[in-house]
Amino acid sequence: MKDKPSILLIDDEDGSRQALQLLLKGSYAVTGVASGQEAREKLDTETFDIVITDLRLPDCSGIDLLKHIKGYHPATEVVLITGHASAESAVSAMKEGAFDYITKPLNMDELRMILVKAQEKRQLLTENSYLKDQLRDKFGFANIIGNSPAMQNLFALMQRIIRTDSTVLISGESGTGKEIVAKAIHFNSPRQDKPFVAVHCGAIPENLLESELFGHAKGAFTGAHREKVGKFESANGGTIFLDEIGTMPLHLQIKLLRVLQEQEVERVGSNSTIKLDVRVIAATNLSLESEVRNGRFREDLFYRLNVIPLLVPPLRERKQDIVPLIRHFLARYCAEMKRESMTISMQAVEALELYDWPGNVRELENSVERLVALTDGELIGLQDLPSGISHLVSSAAPQPFRMTMDGVNLPETVSAMERQMISEALALVAGVKSKAAELLRINRTTLVEKMMRLGMEG
Repeated sequence: MKDKPSILLIDDEDGSRQALQLLLKGSYAVTGVASGQEAREKLDTETFDIVITDLRLPDCSGIDLLKHIKGYHPATEVVLITGHASAESAVSAMKEGAFDYITKPLNMDELRMILVKAQEKRQLLTENSYLKDQLRDKFGFANIIGNSPAMQNLFALMQRIIRTDSTVLISGESGTGKEIVAKAIHFNSPRQDKPFVAVHCGAIPENLLESELFGHAKGAFTGAHREKVGKFESANGGTIFLDEIGTMPLHLQIKLLRVLQEQEVERVGSNSTIKLDVRVIAATNLSLESEVRNGRFREDLFYRLNVIPLLVPPLRERKQDIVPLIRHFLARYCAEMKRESMTISMQAVEALELYDWPGNVRELENSVERLVALTDGELIGLQDLPSGISHLVSSAAPQPFRMTMDGVNLPETVSAMERQMISEALALVAGVKSKAAELLRINRTTLVEKMMRLGMEG
């Protein structure tokens, strides 16, 4: 990590260059060169936060060098030094991406202020870029937990639509992760560097929803003391996510339909329109077809939203995702609560798999968080689960095997026992196959082959 911001100083007058280096070296790591060619060579091998260059160089103009820097090193800020006679040229150069300029003779206080602001801007851009990278990583498809066929089909469809601008309607019960799916689509699309704006239509009072979505002009209604930018405008260039769209009142559905059709918005109390470039992703936990039949949702709006339908399946229909989700949430909350890594017993896993999870993934996440917070020790057992879940094992537990004259399907029985023992071993070691193989006294290759044969997660 660099101790000081780095500056590349370009000036063909040796005395001036060396003097400026001395004046700046206390606060900056300054490298000085005498020509544009030397500057290009340095920029090809080193990274600089700021470039200070004279507008007039012996082998090129400062503007040509500025264009080169902004073309190949866009994060580097450029400050121009110019004589009084060429101040106009310096102002023009700022249109090419220069951060600022300073005229000769140099005022060091002014220069230092410019350099501080340039470094602050670079740092802010770097932090923004880092945060965007984090968001892209967080909402990458690999971070949505789901190995079941239903989720794999969902991922495949999402992969096909991320390059389009088509409107998407995500359906699914509460807690299934509809907003996570919407964010994954946005942060993997060409709009990823633009805003993602979420609006929870059911959480905003009806009398405020129109202004929240479309904005309002100053004086549009009592209390409108200043103009307000709506969520659609805030999302311009990016994606707007309209959650629980089925709760939107009919009179607003008409206005929303016009916005979708015309790609423009009119603020409340204004006669002017604002052009938009927004991708719309809507979500609902209701059956909009039923809402249309019952007259609570406009049919034309439904068809306008339902260009690409996505269904996020409930957790009870993808029980094979429960164990991976448990591991994921255990790791997250152990880290957040600064606890040692925790594992969960096979009996507890069995009970969690038997439960129907009406609150879906959100309920499972909350349950794991509670278990991490309240369980003593590093192993979560059946006794640590709520009674409404723990009793499922005893009530559903199979009777001990007894041979009868009806016989037994030995291959199926052996496969079932193998599947149970492998699942238990994997649960104890947080899914690490090499460790599970050690517990089972087999090598890892044999374990993987058995899992494939048994149709278990590979």
